[in-house]
Amino acid sequence: MVGDASTSSGGTFLQGLERGLAVIRAFDAEQPSLTLSEVAREVGITPATARRILLTLEELGYVRSDGRRFSLTPRVLALGWAYLSSLDLGDIAGPYMEELSLKTRESCSIATLDLPDIVYVARVPTRRIMTVALGVGARLPAYVTSMGRVLLADASAGEVSAYLAALEPEAMTEHTVTSVEELGELIKQAGVDGYALVDQELELGLRSIAVPIRDSRGRAVAALNVSAHASRSTRASLQCEVLEPLLECADQIGTALRRRGRI
Repeated sequence: MVGDASTSSGGTFLQGLERGLAVIRAFDAEQPSLTLSEVAREVGITPATARRILLTLEELGYVRSDGRRFSLTPRVLALGWAYLSSLDLGDIAGPYMEELSLKTRESCSIATLDLPDIVYVARVPTRRIMTVALGVGARLPAYVTSMGRVLLADASAGEVSAYLAALEPEAMTEHTVTSVEELGELIKQAGVDGYALVDQELELGLRSIAVPIRDSRGRAVAALNVSAHASRSTRASLQCEVLEPLLECADQIGTALRRRGRI
């Protein structure tokens, strides 16, 4: 068998790294969990090599096992966040977000998923409506945000199950949904609706509606939201007046990112 150090590109190619990434890619929506032999067959490596890679990934927290079958953990999303954080989303999305903010007269933001949180990567504020100051790099719990729920709705069933199994929801306000079962249903509903709306669950007086920004394969790589104070916007007004321009803006941002080869 060829050793892990490498045989091409002037000795700079790491076969072990290539195989480790191939093992991660072997899991998908159709195959959320695999046995050791199935991984070996999918990747084209020996069971012994597959075992070493899987145990290493498990030790690092990227894979979990029930003793027979292996599956990815939400930690693999951090690899995607490393990429997305380098996309200059703010520069590309900024003009579209400014226009959305003018149309709705409300703040708008873009975030990506880095479980258990969402991470803000772009923001256009109008007036301060939250007690927490938010900026690029700020984190909020995914379960209690509209952007978190709409991004979780696009994650694999295995990723969502693992996330919910480890979740210990905290009541941020009297309206916060803290039932893991109910949160699972809300995430599923966001997938059906194509948007998520959170009503004063993160902070009293704050309502937010979010939609996904999709790549060329239709996968949600980020989320766009509009946040408004409850005294200015009802749930119905967010759905009837804000949702359409929000969807249009998300589509424009996604198109701009694809044209520049960013997603």
